[in-house]
Amino acid sequence: MKAPIVCLSMFMLFSPFAVAADAAVGEKLFAATCVACHGAKAEGNPALQAPALAGQQADYLQRQLTQFRDGQRGAKAGDAGGAQMAPMAKALADDAAVANVAAYLASLPLPQVAASVQGDAAQGAKLYQSKCGACHGGQGEGNPAFSAPRLTTVGDAYLKTQVEHFRSGLRGYDAADRFGKQMKLMAGTVNEAELIDILAHLNSLGAK
Repeated sequence: MKAPIVCLSMFMLFSPFAVAADAAVGEKLFAATCVACHGAKAEGNPALQAPALAGQQADYLQRQLTQFRDGQRGAKAGDAGGAQMAPMAKALADDAAVANVAAYLASLPLPQVAASVQGDAAQGAKLYQSKCGACHGGQGEGNPAFSAPRLTTVGDAYLKTQVEHFRSGLRGYDAADRFGKQMKLMAGTVNEAELIDILAHLNSLGAK
């Protein structure tokens, strides 16, 4: 058992996300850089296609901000939201700033988000468990071990757009985006009606 522990320790030591974080500093950075779109409590703004970020996993948030900054996400023509996010991510000075913002957001209570889609939640539950639950958790709570984000508090309009972006290649296009490429494959297995049902199911779960 010693070898895996050593390997895990080495991974954490050299991981790009293994940065000591200060949520208090992150709160100030969020207020200066992110609040206009994502809301004072990081509750999101569907009108701007800005997802709720409160309570999301810190490692996932760090990875997305880094990908926006480095052009691995949001760099393709047609991704208007991604094009807006890229300069915001670049405004964070370094990896420590990214980690601080992520730590602050992860510390916030989970928001309650309003539903905007009407689907068959019971059918969506079956689809979710067969296509999504293994990575994102049985209750949509996410799984850091798989770098799979929480889905129940992001907002259905944003989730719908992102699945469509994965399907069309606006996300998951970069060779370095390993998890995005996995999602691109999964998004291709779900049609529009099935997606609406899955979103209805996630809405029925509430904040988890």
